[in-house]
Amino acid sequence: MLDRFDWTAIAVSLDTQGWAVLPGLLSPAECAGTAALYDAEAGFRSRVVMARHGFGRGEYRYFAYPLPGIVARLRTGLYPPLAALANLWNHRMGIEQRFPPAHGDFLAHCHAAGQLRPTPLLLRYGPGDYNCLHQDLYGAHVFPLQLAVLLSAPGEGFTGGEFVLTEQRPRMQSRASVVPLSQGDAVVFAVHQRPVRGSRGDYRVNMRHGVSEVRSGRRHVLGVIFHDSV
Repeated sequence: MLDRFDWTAIAVSLDTQGWAVLPGLLSPAECAGTAALYDAEAGFRSRVVMARHGFGRGEYRYFAYPLPGIVARLRTGLYPPLAALANLWNHRMGIEQRFPPAHGDFLAHCHAAGQLRPTPLLLRYGPGDYNCLHQDLYGAHVFPLQLAVLLSAPGEGFTGGEFVLTEQRPRMQSRASVVPLSQGDAVVFAVHQRPVRGSRGDYRVNMRHGVSEVRSGRRHVLGVIFHDSV
C-alpha cells in the first residue's frame, strides 16, 4: 500500500513547503469503514468537544490501544520513511535527537518518559464547525511529522472544511497554504518546526495547522500522530 508512493518526491515537497499529499492512500470503502468507527461504543479512550476548550467547533475521539488494524498499519508503515527525513531535519536544525528506524522503538522511548496514551484520532465536523490553528505536541518526545486522511468526499459529503497550514518565518509575516484533498487522500505535514535553506544556511520556521469552516454536510478525518501522549 505504501511502496507505490514516490518518497523522494514526498521529501522534496516537505522540504519545499512543509507538506506533501499522498493521493488515494485509502480506498472509498476503507474511508467509509474508518469513519463509521466514530459511533462505536468501544475502541476509544476519550472524546473532546472543541468548543469547551476554545479549540474551535466540532469534536474528535482518541483511539485506545489496541488500535484498529488499518490505523496501526498506517502508523507503523509510514513511520520508517518519515523517520529518515525527520533525522535529516533535526541535523539541519542542530537538534541532537535522532529517531530509530522502527516505530515500536520510538514508542518505547515515549512510554519510558510517561507518554503512554495513544494519539491517533477521528475528527468529526458539521455545518459551522472548524479547527483553530494549533500544534499537536503532547509531551517531551515529539515526532516532527504527522498525517491527516480525509475520509469524506468534498462536494458530496460536505462543503468548505479546507485543510489549512500556516508558516511563520523569522522577521516575516505568516504564509498560509490551503491543501487540496480528495476522499482517501492524506496530507503529511510538519507538526511544529521545519528547516528552510537560506542564504546563510538553514533556519527554523514554525508551522501550525487547522481546518476552515464547514459550510454543509459532515466531514470525517483520520489523524495519525506518531508520538504518544502524557
